[in-house]
Amino acid sequence: MRNPLARVLAALPAGTPVVAAGTVVLGAASYVHLGVAGHSLSVDAMANVSVLWTIVMSIGIGVFFPIEQELTRIVAARAVLGHGALPVLRKAALLTGGILAATLAVLAAASRPIADSFFHGDLAMVAALGAAFVGLAAGYLTRGILAGLGRFTAYGTQLGVDGGLRMGLAFGCAAAGAHTALAFSLILAVAPLVSVLVTLPPLVRVLRPGPAIAWRDLSRGLWLLICSTLLAQLVVNAVVLSTQLLEPTAVALIAALLNALVLARVPLFVFGSLQASLLSGLSSAAAAGDRPAFNQLLRRSGAVICLLGGAGGAVAVALGPWLIRVLFAAPPVLGGWDFLWLSLGTLFYMLAMLLGQALMVLDRHRFQLLGWVLGTACLVGVTLLPGPIATRTELAYFAGSAVTCLGMLAALRPARRTSSPNPPTAVLDRV
Repeated sequence: MRNPLARVLAALPAGTPVVAAGTVVLGAASYVHLGVAGHSLSVDAMANVSVLWTIVMSIGIGVFFPIEQELTRIVAARAVLGHGALPVLRKAALLTGGILAATLAVLAAASRPIADSFFHGDLAMVAALGAAFVGLAAGYLTRGILAGLGRFTAYGTQLGVDGGLRMGLAFGCAAAGAHTALAFSLILAVAPLVSVLVTLPPLVRVLRPGPAIAWRDLSRGLWLLICSTLLAQLVVNAVVLSTQLLEPTAVALIAALLNALVLARVPLFVFGSLQASLLSGLSSAAAAGDRPAFNQLLRRSGAVICLLGGAGGAVAVALGPWLIRVLFAAPPVLGGWDFLWLSLGTLFYMLAMLLGQALMVLDRHRFQLLGWVLGTACLVGVTLLPGPIATRTELAYFAGSAVTCLGMLAALRPARRTSSPNPPTAVLDRV
């Protein structure tokens, strides 16, 4: 009889362990990069790096990560039908380039206000931000094709090379005596671009010609998905942002909430390692019209998320107040109840991400966006209720995530009662 770990691994989508290894390296690189920068830079310079990092990891991900998701869905569906991905990559590259050009144009036009508001007037930091967006766009474009084709070794390698370079370059800057925010910020552009170049040969080798894809089929769900991702980023970061906006003088509480949220979101970090393989598996099952496989993968992934969220939440509630004081020197202003609401919020947020991917595969992007709109509205409403600010923001995170999850579940159930998620002919018509 297999042990519990073996059963959990068997329930995961194919390719998850390889992607997980790359995700661990990339995740660790974020802490190392910021930690080395913090020991090498002045307070003002480190503030510039922190703000740039935050913008890249919120707005940048919100704009460019949907490209990877849509490409994974489309390419996986075409692969089931025996259609090559080369036509998709060509048009996706043009579309991604257009989105990137528009983003860079906004940065250029508003460079002075952005520099003054976020980077103490340093225009070079705005240029570094644009360069980081270039790295994000290239990475998500190529990873979407790799995930759709099931090439998770190359996918995980790209993540690992990106993370390894971030750590190596950060230590290199420190050893070379680089004490400028620009040097540490450019790491966010150089590392992903080099990782793309390293994994370009395996990508080129698996590209095959196939039927052309219409612009409408490539882009019609992308804009809805970008809006959904931006709202999802708002929900997951709202605890700290709302406290900062409503009670900016509560410095100790804001610092403690940031540390607590990092700890409570550890399961979310682990969940990120199965997203690419999960989306590819759901897309393949839907394209093949295999409803049992689609539903089984959805149920198994939900069970893994509940196990992950429950285990992480139990540790956070029991040890969280002590851990954030030991690990982050956080002020002692939070207790077990705070970690309970943050952990429950993270659990429902992960379930909402899972259900959102299922809706996207079923070409129900509008319902995915509607779920995040409802969740965001609930989050704002709870945040504005009377009471202690910490309790309000924590409950808002939980309530917003739960409402999003329930809304998506309601939208998904009618789709799952149909004869098949996406018959092959329907997929062929769309892609």
